Amino acid sequence: MGIALCYNRDMMKMTKERKGELYAFLLSLLESWFPILTIRAIAYVGAIHTYAYAVVVAILFFLILSWRHGTLGRLLDKEARRDLLLTSLFITLMFLCIYIGLRYTTAGNMSLIIFTQLFFAYFYFNVLGGERMDLLHTFGAFSMGVGAMIVLFPEEFGGLNPGDALILLAAAIAPVANYYQQRARRHVPSETVLLFRYLFALPLLLVFARLFEPDPDVGKILSALPWILASGLLVMGLAKILWIEALHRLTITKLSAMTALIPLFTLFFAYLFLSEIPTPRQLLGVPFIVAGGILLTRPETQ
Repeated sequence: MGIALCYNRDMMKMTKERKGELYAFLLSLLESWFPILTIRAIAYVGAIHTYAYAVVVAILFFLILSWRHGTLGRLLDKEARRDLLLTSLFITLMFLCIYIGLRYTTAGNMSLIIFTQLFFAYFYFNVLGGERMDLLHTFGAFSMGVGAMIVLFPEEFGGLNPGDALILLAAAIAPVANYYQQRARRHVPSETVLLFRYLFALPLLLVFARLFEPDPDVGKILSALPWILASGLLVMGLAKILWIEALHRLTITKLSAMTALIPLFTLFFAYLFLSEIPTPRQLLGVPFIVAGGILLTRPETQ
C-alpha cells in the first residue's frame, strides 16, 4: 500500500513537472516572436512606446479574461497583495532598465547580458538558497547557458558602458521578480498576476516613453498596430500565462535555463520571415542548447 502511494505521488509529481516543461516549450515558441514583432513596430513608434502600447493591449486581454473567469476581485486579494506589489515593482524596474539601457548599448549586447539571469538564478537559488538541482540538470543548465552565449555573443563586444550596466542590473533583478511571481501564483490565478502587473507598469511606461521618445503621430501608430496587437496578445498575453504556469511547476533556475530555446527559435523564424541568415557562430551554439534542453527535461537522478 505504501509503495503504491509513493508511486502515485511520484507520478503526480512527474506529471506536474512535465506540464511545466510543455508550458516552457510553448512559451519559448511565442516569446521567440518578440524581436520580430518588435522590430516591425519600433520602425514606426519607438521601443518604449511599442512596449507601452502592447501593455495596453495586454491589459484589455486580461480584463476580458478575468471578467469571464470571475477573477477581477482577486486583484484585491490580501494574501497575494505583497507578492503582487513586489512582482510588479521588480518587473517594471527590470524592463525600465532594459529599455533605458537600449539607448546606450546595442541589441546584441542586450541579448547577451540579459541571459545572465540564468547565472543569477542559479547563484541566488542553488548556491545561496540551496534549491535542489542534481548534477545532470546542472550540466544541462550550463550547456544551455554556453549555447546561448555562443548564439548571442556579438562579433564586437565593447566595454561595460552605462547601458550594459543597466541591462546587467535587469538580469540580476529577473530571478527576484520571478520568485515573487511564483509566490503570488500560489494565491491567485495567472491572469490576476499579469493584470495587476500591467496595470502597475502602464503609467510608468507612458511617463518614460514621453521622456525618452518623440510622440508618434496617428498614422505611425496605425501602421504599427498589427505588430503591437500580435505582441500584446501572443507575447505579453498568452506567453506570460504559460510563463507563470510553468513557474508554478518548475524551479526558477530550470525554467530560466529552458528559455534558452528562445534565441534558437528566433533564429529560425527570423530566417523565414526576415531573411536573416544565421551566422556560423550562431549555428555553433545550437547543439549546446538542444543538448542542454534534453538534459534538463530528464527525470531527476535519485
